[in-house]
Amino acid sequence: MRPLHLSRVLAEELKGTVQGYHTPVMLWGPPGVGKSQIVMQIGDGLALPVIDIRLSQMEPSDLRGIPFKQGDKVEWAVPSILPDSAEHGASGILFLDEINSAAPSVSAAAYQLILDRRLGNYVVPAGWAIFAAGNRQGDRGVTYAMPAPLANRFSHYEVDLNLDDWVAWAHRFGIDERIIGFLRFRPDLLFDFDPAQNPIAFPSPRSWEFAHRALQKFNDYPDLVAGSLQACVGEAAAIECHAFIRSLDQMPDLDRIIAGDEVTAPEEIDLQYAVAAALVSRALRARDDDQAKSVYGNILRFAGRFPQREMGVMLVSDLHRAIGNDLFAIGEFADWADSIADLVLYE
Repeated sequence: MRPLHLSRVLAEELKGTVQGYHTPVMLWGPPGVGKSQIVMQIGDGLALPVIDIRLSQMEPSDLRGIPFKQGDKVEWAVPSILPDSAEHGASGILFLDEINSAAPSVSAAAYQLILDRRLGNYVVPAGWAIFAAGNRQGDRGVTYAMPAPLANRFSHYEVDLNLDDWVAWAHRFGIDERIIGFLRFRPDLLFDFDPAQNPIAFPSPRSWEFAHRALQKFNDYPDLVAGSLQACVGEAAAIECHAFIRSLDQMPDLDRIIAGDEVTAPEEIDLQYAVAAALVSRALRARDDDQAKSVYGNILRFAGRFPQREMGVMLVSDLHRAIGNDLFAIGEFADWADSIADLVLYE
């Protein structure tokens, strides 16, 4: 399932905790595709706490608690990491990351917590959802086969990569527009992992974020850019990305496009992707500006100048994901939509 849809699933599961319909959710996927980030962003978006417990780093007693004598009985001290309404709030997310990397004795201690929402006398607060994530066994991670009793305590979803979802996330979080443009140009390099080759650095949503950071750090040191990209995404992807970035000095003047001047779209396909990504970034930066509508309108006019109209459709689609339905109120949107009506309806 694509990340956009998974986010909706998890949000509904959070609502289900209060209504009594919540089922613990297990997210599966290869390393670096954003499983943990999806959960964290749900918590941030709803302003709810997320308690991240890495079972792979725990012993059974860390989860069950430590016994102590209380009169003639033995009681258990509840671990402070578990959700507590008074301390953490009435609602939130208990996130069991890397759950299938935990030793079987630890995962067994979690059975009752996951299904019955309790451990001994401890009870998970009613407003707390339980989510988990882990790598698949074929991904060369440190994993154990998930025991059937544990697997049967979850609903299971596999995270599918989707470039449109990643691009929307990248624009929202300020990822370098050169990275976005390159991956629009070479979408197969968003994730390229062959577990049989056991690579050290490889392209993934996580490592492209590292590449973004590398560009911010080494942009003024041209002799270091290629090596820093290779350290993040591997040699082959880094060579292509670096070549793409070096070609961008042939891009048209973005300021003239934003100002509404008659600028011709480039013929080179890689530059077209780069221009499209850069214009969406410019639109986002202008969002709270008095001139935002003018900026959007000029970008919409430029979208009709691409040699391939499909490129304009991609640009406007990314623009809509970035700024929302405000785009439909721009007069130039209707003109652009009319110009591609036959493409949408018949091609």
